[in-house]
Amino acid sequence: MVRVTRVEPGSIADELGILPGTELLAVNERPLEDFLDWEFLTAEDAFVVSARLPDGTAVEFDIERVDAEPMGVELAPPTVRRCANRCEFCFIEGLPKGLRKGLYIRDDDYRLSFAYGNFATLSNVKERDIARMLEYRLSPLYVSVHATPWEARKVLLNNPRVPNIIEQLTRLAEGGIQFHCQMVIVPGLNDGDVLEQSLTDLWDLGDAVLSVALVPVGVTQFSHLYTGKPMDAANAGALLNVVHQWEARAIDERDDRWVFGSDELYLLAGQELPDVEHYGEFSQIENGVGAVTALRARVRDGLAQLPRLDGRRIGVVTGTSMAPLMPDLLGQLRAATGAEFVLLPTENSLCGPTTTTAGLLVGADIRRALADRHDLDLALIPAECINDDGLFLDEESFVSVRESLPMPVYPSYDFIDALVPEGDAAVRSAA
Repeated sequence: MVRVTRVEPGSIADELGILPGTELLAVNERPLEDFLDWEFLTAEDAFVVSARLPDGTAVEFDIERVDAEPMGVELAPPTVRRCANRCEFCFIEGLPKGLRKGLYIRDDDYRLSFAYGNFATLSNVKERDIARMLEYRLSPLYVSVHATPWEARKVLLNNPRVPNIIEQLTRLAEGGIQFHCQMVIVPGLNDGDVLEQSLTDLWDLGDAVLSVALVPVGVTQFSHLYTGKPMDAANAGALLNVVHQWEARAIDERDDRWVFGSDELYLLAGQELPDVEHYGEFSQIENGVGAVTALRARVRDGLAQLPRLDGRRIGVVTGTSMAPLMPDLLGQLRAATGAEFVLLPTENSLCGPTTTTAGLLVGADIRRALADRHDLDLALIPAECINDDGLFLDEESFVSVRESLPMPVYPSYDFIDALVPEGDAAVRSAA
């Protein structure tokens, strides 16, 4: 059963009399378990839905539609599959105590992998889950491989019962499913020979593996499971050497780069990031692969839209890892607008100095960076550090932080979104 939370006015569901709170029980007599069943079983032009209205009335809707017109319902989110692992590098295990409960939920859900691109280890899937993946052709999936040698994977995931990932991927690949894979690299555990074997195993799966990303391990000051070696410039450089070797092979044999290093690897190694063409469709940008290059491209393409802001001082809050890359971007913005952009690199007070990404800065960090800056006309902060509920990781609300500061503050993904004339109030406040 799945529950309706909203009905689009004028939609098929609205015309049928489906109401918020209606329980959708079955399609063509097949019971509904979750949103996947609903999406796939209602893909036909004609079907019968068994439901229970909010007042308890049992009904059947005989539905016919034209040109795959949407049903017009929003469904309650499914109960998230929890993770059975305790990975060496688990970010949840590296959070301090006392935060809101939702932050400690360790999801590992193949359905969210298909629907939203969340990475899943597949370590908690059962036979019926495999059957559903194959029946519905859930492709591509985003898979946290980490290592293919079974014993190494057990150690990395801190789970002696973790399934053999190559057996799982092979079976799914035979059913036509493809994958984007990631490996979080822990020096001393899954680099070196383990990494070479892992890449070889994934390569041997052929076209089923669309891409592989190598991501350096990141730990907070609270990470208590970690037993690997630190990720330093030398380790990062060695990993990029592996990336380049496999990339050359992939281009030669498959005309595709196939394997990518995350932006953080390049930053740690002190190497220049690749250009836009390197990343193709940016299939793993949410995994930090090509995010900086994409940002540079958005800034470059948006400069012509920017208004003149001569004489204005605009603060830019960012994390310590991005800070070295910002002067070039801010120089372009300065030339286009006439404004002075003041870079404010900020250390993460919640997770500690080893957590350097801008998207994990918390409300207290923003306050600390801006509270005494009466010289700024406005400030831009990373939009990624605020969730859909308007909260930072430390549960400070963006509204309360903004109201406590001496200048207007605007979340921004790429500067252009906050500074173009039609981009809301940031320009008006600076003008």
